[in-house]
Amino acid sequence: MSTNETELQVISEAKKLLLFGGAWQPGSAGNTFSVEDPSTGTELCQVADAGPEDARAAMDSAATAQAKWAARPPRERAEILRRAYELLMQHQDDLALLITLENGKPLAESRGEVAYGADFFRWFAEEAVRIDGRYNTAPNGQGRYLVMKQPIGPCLFITPWNFPIAMGCRKIAPAAAAGCSMIVKPAEQTPLTMLALAEQLMEAGFPPGVLNVLPTSNPGSLVDAIIDDRRLRKLSFTGSTEVGKHLAARSAANLLKLSMELGGNAPFIVFDDANIEQAVAGAVIAKMRNAGQACVAANRFYVHESVADQFTSALSDQIYTMRIGRGTEKGVQVGPLIDAAGKHKVESLVADAVRRGARQTNDPFNVGSLGYFSPPTVLVDIAPGSRLLQEEIFGPVAPIVTFKTDDEAIAKANDTPNGLVSYFYTQNLSRAINVSEALEAGMIGVNRGFVSDAAAPFGGVKHSGFGREGGHEGIEEYLEVKYVAMSI
Repeated sequence: MSTNETELQVISEAKKLLLFGGAWQPGSAGNTFSVEDPSTGTELCQVADAGPEDARAAMDSAATAQAKWAARPPRERAEILRRAYELLMQHQDDLALLITLENGKPLAESRGEVAYGADFFRWFAEEAVRIDGRYNTAPNGQGRYLVMKQPIGPCLFITPWNFPIAMGCRKIAPAAAAGCSMIVKPAEQTPLTMLALAEQLMEAGFPPGVLNVLPTSNPGSLVDAIIDDRRLRKLSFTGSTEVGKHLAARSAANLLKLSMELGGNAPFIVFDDANIEQAVAGAVIAKMRNAGQACVAANRFYVHESVADQFTSALSDQIYTMRIGRGTEKGVQVGPLIDAAGKHKVESLVADAVRRGARQTNDPFNVGSLGYFSPPTVLVDIAPGSRLLQEEIFGPVAPIVTFKTDDEAIAKANDTPNGLVSYFYTQNLSRAINVSEALEAGMIGVNRGFVSDAAAPFGGVKHSGFGREGGHEGIEEYLEVKYVAMSI
């Protein structure tokens, strides 16, 4: 079978309906919306378009399933999650192709995303049987305290387009392990991946109503209908800080428990004692994964003036030789941006920097007229106040700024409302500890350009949100603490 025939078959067989009540539904209004291939700008298919009435039906489904799922023995929930892990890995290639078709990233990255996402089911299968509490004597000896942890209840998950399977797994796995039912609203650019994930989870043994998936082209009205329902107890959102703030305010009426993984503006610091070869390799990973469309992408490069020329030259050599193209093509390392709006934003940020005096270290690529490709770019001589030092770029652009002292680098790195992740390279242990403590971020990468791991707590501080996904902390986001005072 040819590559094109395989792609057509995967799209043809992909689920394109809503999921609630354990059944695939066309939606109350029968409406659909278009899903694009960002590498060509052409339509892949039409997907069922959920509305407020479907949201209410999904909420009924989740609320009905909640009590039985919470009462399910932890070991049984764990075994379902373990089966989910095995099924995702078994179907890794088909899921990766689906991600690439609707998201655009290279197939190698998509395969890595499936493996990363699947690992959350393996991790939380192990955590499901380790939910504990405590029993102790009151300090005055007049009674006993019993502290237990119980599932919080039905959850709403709003997932982004840049890692369409990983972000779903990162929310669904701990919630299911804790005993919560859920509704997932996937990004309208990448609904096929979430629907395919749901299909695998149903096969793994998720009972009807525990997982409900509602793709929509009108997220505002659909999300409002769910948030207004008093049966909803938890909202987890991954996306922009602006939307996160709106959702947090919107959730106040029902005092929902919130997890918010919001925008990033990650600094990447190269100190004078850094191993430059390692730093460049880490920079390529931190900057170019998914064409820079990641909340943890390195956004601002601060390089000590003594090694700036060496680092800039080596990074330029690496980035400007990366192959750009459709993610399904062999050897492609950089795919397109997600849509026209994303491409326009990157272009405007680069144009602003160039107007202020920035220069590109090599001649720009010709990325053609099809799709939403943006040329990999290294910029130097960045003027203070340039927008790309203040805003999340979400594209393959690396602005480099020099510094003289450690304090200067830390101050520049922290000069942002965001605080998701920071990266730095040094071979000095004391500096590694001191800088890690001084950087205002929820995650720190020391001599590495990749920090995500199912066994570690993922999340930020300041305007990058609150709550943690992954690690021992991840399941706590879906548990309530109940205290029982006992007289004996």
